[in-house]
Amino acid sequence: MKDTPIDLSRLTAMDSAQATRLLRQIREASLAGDRPPMAPRPVIGASWQRMRRLGVDPDRQRTGEVVLAADELEHRRRTSALAEVIRGVTDGLTAMADASLQILVVSDAQGRVLWREGNAKVLRQADGIALAAGAAWSEQVTGTNAIGTALAARAPVQVHAAEHFVHVLTNWTCAAAPVHDPRDGRLLGVIDMSGPATGFHPTTLALVTSVARLAESELRERHLRAVERLRSVAAPILCRVRGRAVAVDTHGWTAAVTGMAPVDRLPLPRSVRPGRLWLPSLGMCTVEPLPGGWLLTVEEEAPPDAPSKVVLDLSRPRRWSVTVSGAAGSWAQELTPRHAELLYVLALHREGRSAAELAADVFGDPTRTGTVRAEMSRVRRHLAGVLAHRPYRFSEEVEVAVVRPEHPADLLPHSAAPAVAAGRVRG
Repeated sequence: MKDTPIDLSRLTAMDSAQATRLLRQIREASLAGDRPPMAPRPVIGASWQRMRRLGVDPDRQRTGEVVLAADELEHRRRTSALAEVIRGVTDGLTAMADASLQILVVSDAQGRVLWREGNAKVLRQADGIALAAGAAWSEQVTGTNAIGTALAARAPVQVHAAEHFVHVLTNWTCAAAPVHDPRDGRLLGVIDMSGPATGFHPTTLALVTSVARLAESELRERHLRAVERLRSVAAPILCRVRGRAVAVDTHGWTAAVTGMAPVDRLPLPRSVRPGRLWLPSLGMCTVEPLPGGWLLTVEEEAPPDAPSKVVLDLSRPRRWSVTVSGAAGSWAQELTPRHAELLYVLALHREGRSAAELAADVFGDPTRTGTVRAEMSRVRRHLAGVLAHRPYRFSEEVEVAVVRPEHPADLLPHSAAPAVAAGRVRG
């Protein structure tokens, strides 16, 4: 077998039948455990391995599984953050999809199709493979495909013809890019262009990626305007507060502050309500509602005992979290992909890691210390009392537990960090 994986850009230089035949040979040999003429692309090969572990049948005749009921679909559309911006950023892409015999598809973070539009003929063909509103296109349900694989890899992906795991999809081509919420890094869904494999073009991936970034930019602008509105409400209130207080939006972004150094964001528990709340970075606070956010007034009392236990949960796909527990209670925070990598490495090395060592662990390049220091500064703001530095490490008095996925190969599947890759092998 040739070690060099197939390059999609080379397919455009081939005769269509030749390219289709080559991809089919790679797929059939790989799924049979034989030596293919060329290796599949790494993102495709990794996805095929996940499909085998999940027991997805490549010869199944149905995809998409059960379609959501109309009321559930409407609820997901109405509550999706993408609903705020999707129409404005995809208008041009929809027209392009129609002209190029493709369709535009937008899914949520679970791979459920929320919206689709484009060429009428292709929409009818899409019904035949259940690429329909409300259908499930996660990898677990539909196998390797651009929507599901982009969600699993948290990165833009193009899947062409026989790169699909399920045979019934091998006459299709698709390119998808994930959209993240700029307020908290949460994965919101995917923007995808799909159609018959004869309409394949290598620039489609760059196109959907640009539209996904445009959606994130629009969400960011809307967020900044919302924070400004909150600031105008909170500023006169904070003028009357004695002591330390901060006004934050529902995602923890700071709008105004008094009596303490400002921070960009305070990590908040998933559920916040009026009353008393303990935060690692502030201590005990009184919480009061504001239009579009919360007023947190710090109670000036002796600080609670230091946290005693940290649980780093990496077992759930795309929902990594850290839970801090102590005498004052427990508190959980979802993690970005980068912060999940860094905390995983520090959990492995309780003695600590220098910036250069962390750069080698995460980037494979010990010179990238500036990036490591910036990311660790963000992590330590969220986990005050838990992380120490010089070297970077979990505090000695804290018990640390790591909850891994059932299959070692599913450990942070998006990550290319050398330390994570080694962890997938060690289990």
